[in-house]
Amino acid sequence: MSDQPYQGPYDGYDPYQQQQQQQQWPGYEQQQYGQYDPQMTQQWQGQTWETQTHAQTPVQTYEAQQQYQPYQQPYQQQYAQPVQAPDVAPEVAPEPEEAPEYGPATLAGNSRITDAQRARLEGRSPVIEPGMQPALLTAVLGLLLAATAPVASYALVVPLVVLQAVTAAGWFRLNGMWPARQGIALAFAGGLTADVAVLAAGRDNAPAAILGPLGVWVLLSLVLQLRSHASPDERMYGLMATVASSSLSVLATGYLAAGPHAVTVGAAAAAVAVLARALPLPIPVSVVVALLAAAGAGIAAGGMTDFGNKGALLGAAAGACALIGHRVASYDYPSRFVHFTAGVALPLSAAAPVVWVLGRALG
Repeated sequence: MSDQPYQGPYDGYDPYQQQQQQQQWPGYEQQQYGQYDPQMTQQWQGQTWETQTHAQTPVQTYEAQQQYQPYQQPYQQQYAQPVQAPDVAPEVAPEPEEAPEYGPATLAGNSRITDAQRARLEGRSPVIEPGMQPALLTAVLGLLLAATAPVASYALVVPLVVLQAVTAAGWFRLNGMWPARQGIALAFAGGLTADVAVLAAGRDNAPAAILGPLGVWVLLSLVLQLRSHASPDERMYGLMATVASSSLSVLATGYLAAGPHAVTVGAAAAAVAVLARALPLPIPVSVVVALLAAAGAGIAAGGMTDFGNKGALLGAAAGACALIGHRVASYDYPSRFVHFTAGVALPLSAAAPVVWVLGRALG
């Protein structure tokens, strides 16, 4: 063994040696207590205890994993999915406003209802009367019937054919069916057929000459709707409109079947009644005035014919039928075309059967 003391990495504490090291390396003490000096940094080679310790990953126990698993799963689900940018809808230019198309009224919130249906929901009346201009046209057509009846039957046919044509077109338009060329043509053809039958058979055989074409045209209307490819509801609606229009056109032939004096009294009374009804008066007052005017026109026209005072009854009856036709042409917010077709023709067409039947009875 050597007498020299043991010098190795585990020597004891030597204060003199520590003081000497502080004089040689002034930053040694600061480095010992944690202050960093870049010039005094030592570079170690190989593995140390600290690197070996931190390189190893600690193994978690099963209980620890179960403890933190409820917190890890939401976190993993949140950040595992890629974040997508929100979708931006491109701005679309507003479409130009179009004319409103009104469909059938419903109670499920359909806003596209007709003006008449909206008026009923709001408690307003859906009736718009034709006014003075259609009433003037009705008066002109009525006076033509009254003036041509005493002349000859063939002279009476001219305003009668005009009346039948306007009746057929106006009734279909009043029911919202336009264009309905087949129905209008069929109804107008029925009126012409009845006219020809009455002219051929004479006034004495007028009932058969009118009722015959009426029955045939009802059958033709049924066949026409059976051939249609529309829905059952539309077929029934079209059938009713065609039958009603054909009936009115055929029954207007009553002016041709009635006596000339009865036509003069009845047509004049109907024309005066429609003019009085168009005056700007309250409705009850206007109706009473119109009936009194029709009776007065009947008396005046009866004085110029063989009817005399009996013309008052015929005039009042014809005036009442004219007011009914005028009222029918006013329903459901009719258009201007309706006012100048149905509003003109329906008062005279509705009065034709009364003029025919009551005129024969009184004459």
